[in-house]
Amino acid sequence: MALNIKLYGTERCHKTQHYKTYLNQKGLDYSFLDVEQNELFAEELKSLYQNRKLNFPTITIGEKKLRNPTEKELEKWLEKTK
Repeated sequence: MALNIKLYGTERCHKTQHYKTYLNQKGLDYSFLDVEQNELFAEELKSLYQNRKLNFPTITIGEKKLRNPTEKELEKWLEKTK
């Protein structure tokens, strides 16, 4: 079963770039949603949070939302969804 992974962030954000590199090195399929380049992606990210702020980087794995997770935390959730 394929994971539905989304990475919300921006190209200029070093943390976003870190997660892109991490996911690529793991060979995982994911969608990168640049919240500065696309207002729909920004609205989608805002809808994940009660405060409606652009809290990036955020990674979603299915229904699970991770705000700026550590690699250990991210690894744990990737394992749980296998």
